[in-house]
Amino acid sequence: MAVRKNKRPKSSRKSSKTKHGKRLPIVIVAAALSVVAAVLLFSLGKKTEEKMVSLVPAPVVEARSDFDNLVGRWRRPDGGYVIEIRGVRANGEIDAGYFNPRPINVSQAEASHKGNAVKVFIELYDEMYPGSTYDLTYDLQHDVLRGTYFQAALGQAFDVIFVRTR
Repeated sequence: MAVRKNKRPKSSRKSSKTKHGKRLPIVIVAAALSVVAAVLLFSLGKKTEEKMVSLVPAPVVEARSDFDNLVGRWRRPDGGYVIEIRGVRANGEIDAGYFNPRPINVSQAEASHKGNAVKVFIELYDEMYPGSTYDLTYDLQHDVLRGTYFQAALGQAFDVIFVRTR
């Protein structure tokens, strides 16, 4: 008796071992999709990075050059009152202390320009100083701060001058 070998019936499908010509379009499409996906991911990442950068506050720039002359310790000769200006931010906010001779709370301090003049405004808010203010102008020629002091408790304004002590 003869042994028969199993022969597989021929399929109507073509073998997967066809020429590269059939696979080439699939490879090109896959590569193109990969490139498009990479570009989209890169641009989304860049936009996210830009958003993140906009959330980070800008660095504080201490003492604009036109406000540099304000930094120092200033004494009022008529009573020993002292303003200490430690720094001025680019937005005009002043880091200041006020002493008589003990520290008095400074609730607001800012530098600004009015024409060519450099102005200093300081508001005090403490016991016996409920909203008293200094409105001063820096005199570059004499290196002094001069202006008015409004004593809120009395409702009176006084002409004052501060001289640099250091």
